[in-house]
Amino acid sequence: MSSIISLDALKVLDAIDKKGSFAAAAESLYRVPSALTYTVQKLEQDLGSKLFERQGTRSILTDAGQLVLAEGREILAAAQRLENAVRQLETGWETSISLALDTVLADGPLLTAIAKFTELGKQVTINVSKEALGGGWDALYSKRADIAIGVSGELPRGQYELEQIATVEFVFAVASHHPLAQRKGIVPMQALLDYPAVVVADSSQALSQRSSGLFASRQVIRVSSMPDKIAMQQQGIGVGFLPKHLIQTALQTGNLIAREVEQPREALPLYMAWRKGEQGKALAWFVERLRNSNWSLGL
Repeated sequence: MSSIISLDALKVLDAIDKKGSFAAAAESLYRVPSALTYTVQKLEQDLGSKLFERQGTRSILTDAGQLVLAEGREILAAAQRLENAVRQLETGWETSISLALDTVLADGPLLTAIAKFTELGKQVTINVSKEALGGGWDALYSKRADIAIGVSGELPRGQYELEQIATVEFVFAVASHHPLAQRKGIVPMQALLDYPAVVVADSSQALSQRSSGLFASRQVIRVSSMPDKIAMQQQGIGVGFLPKHLIQTALQTGNLIAREVEQPREALPLYMAWRKGEQGKALAWFVERLRNSNWSLGL
């Protein structure tokens, strides 16, 4: 018995929902809008239910459409996993690999690795995401990433391969025009209450989120990445600890001033992690390349 819902129809529904309109979805799928309209109308006719409603220029899923797409995305994911498994069985190379980089590390080593990988000429799609705090672990857990780079904190045992790739030193830094830049001696923690603290928000989606706050403050400003935190502190908007390797130039030029505080932050070991038992050639290539990269450079 054949199903009236095809993988192609599910891909069309997924694209329309993500892009918001038939025209934008058609462009992303390299088709004409009329082809998508026909596919949706045929599916609606076969199912006996309306899947989309027009709201201005946008196409919004009905309750029936949301049900079909929610279940359909699981089918699409399963089909993709099957395709990947078959291709990897035949060639040893995955169809895609996803790399999650914590923003406490610089992009440079990863970009260099990707550039070298492209020279191999393998048809492997590379997906790169930026994570913060527990986001790398979350990306591995939810299979949003195959390799998490720069994870820290409590290390899961038995589920992942782990390798330390760097140790990050933190300095308490403020803008050159910030009041704390002119203060003499060790800054007591009580004095930090007077200024906003800039912190990076945890990017975890499934696992419990962690906090990077190490001191009390009258106000907290949450940003999505370490570069955003650095920019905020260079503007004098707030204060906080920053990775020394990412602000070396700013410290040398005087844009940021390092201050000694009553409770310094300890150095943080960072790890690369990937799921045990995975044997794809792309994963093995990136693990070998990334373990030999110099992550201490703020490039």
